[in-house]
Amino acid sequence: MNYSIIRYILCRVLEFQALFLALPCLTALCYREKEGWAYVVVLIACLLFGGLGKMKKPKSTVFYAREGFVVVSLSWIVLSLTGALPLFLSGDFPSYTDALFETISGLTTTGASVLDSVEVLAKCNLFWRSFTHWIGGMGVLVLILAILPLAGGYNMHLMRAESPGPTVGKLVPRVRHTARILYAMYIFMTITQIILLLITGMTPFEAMTLSFGTAGTGGFGILNDSIGSYSIASQAVITIFMILFGINFNVYYLFWTKKPLQAIMCEELRYYLGIILGAIVLITINIYGGFTSILEAFHHAAFQVASIITTTGYSTIDFNQWSEFAKFVLVLLMFVGACAGSTGGGIKVSRIVIMLKLVKNELSHLIHPKRVRQIHFEKHVVTKDVLRSISVFFIAYAVIYGFSVLLISLNELDFTTNFTAVAATLNNIGPGLEQVGPTSNFSIYSQPAKYVLMFDMLAGRLELFPLLLLFTPATWKRR
Repeated sequence: MNYSIIRYILCRVLEFQALFLALPCLTALCYREKEGWAYVVVLIACLLFGGLGKMKKPKSTVFYAREGFVVVSLSWIVLSLTGALPLFLSGDFPSYTDALFETISGLTTTGASVLDSVEVLAKCNLFWRSFTHWIGGMGVLVLILAILPLAGGYNMHLMRAESPGPTVGKLVPRVRHTARILYAMYIFMTITQIILLLITGMTPFEAMTLSFGTAGTGGFGILNDSIGSYSIASQAVITIFMILFGINFNVYYLFWTKKPLQAIMCEELRYYLGIILGAIVLITINIYGGFTSILEAFHHAAFQVASIITTTGYSTIDFNQWSEFAKFVLVLLMFVGACAGSTGGGIKVSRIVIMLKLVKNELSHLIHPKRVRQIHFEKHVVTKDVLRSISVFFIAYAVIYGFSVLLISLNELDFTTNFTAVAATLNNIGPGLEQVGPTSNFSIYSQPAKYVLMFDMLAGRLELFPLLLLFTPATWKRR
């Protein structure tokens, strides 16, 4: 284990955290809020500790997959611990645990909250909550790679550890250029959404904070009813961009390089859009009797389907009041999630499709034992290594899920609440059903249960294994 390079990168992360904290400082200055002092104090502390820690250069800049996984996990933990401090110091949160829950929920783009009312928060705190979504959406290590060359060819290990999906590839030969392309597309789409929301009548503050939440597929709202108070036009824009940010960014790269046909033919994209369309039709047919028109039912169904499958978590209506059928469809979408290589969470469409193909292949093998059939995805043969990693992912996912539900059940809440609370946090969605539904929050859980759910949020965002490696003794042995 190369401890020196891990220390160096973590100090870089603290410096970037100081840069991030400068924005809520400016927000507090614009709105003349006294809560801004908390951000100034934490900003200075991050600069001080980050600067002092990186003064000693690492003995070796070489690091491998093990260091990559460890440094990514620790980076997210450091960002969470420091990002929670201004929320707690400002006085808007009663305990550091609640502030930490909110920050981890923001950075992991979960959007689950412990607040009964968000409208009482200072503007700088509202801005910071939403901006953490934008930071966590693409990943802070990807941003660092885009700006700073860290370790030559070895930095691909960082991108693999932080990027969602079964496999991660480079768009261009150099990882640094890949990171820059990803962030360029990310920034362009965010700015485009901000402009469109301004056109629909939102204030600049509303347009920015809600676009940050959409881009990171996070879901922190700045009003208690989430998106319900905004115009139909604003809700439609958010619906479209939630779906867009749930698409693999490789698709946008293909469009950018003038390969639209190749982009449209992406197998995962077709399944993703097909699942969305199918879910919208099913829910619309099921709920239209409760609305004045089928178009209104379609609008709300489309918004909620887009919000849940992309794991954004915004809501225009209390879908906890919908029929059991409609709620069950939404729960299924919680597990499916968005595309690999997007800002969305969940298991990912690509994993689901490959596993279904594996089941089909096994059934065929039982009928024709001597026939050898390979599994193809995106016109490529799925290797045994990828199949193994996906199978292990599902096993680890099921174990963490079951154990988490077991632990939080000690709070004596109903099964639906506990089951969907873990689904909402492990899949980075935000709202669940019943007592953690879209009009409720997670304050009902005890502090130990909140730490279980915080672990789930981090594990879900980092695709389980980077975080699990921290608890493996062999990880920390020197080479």
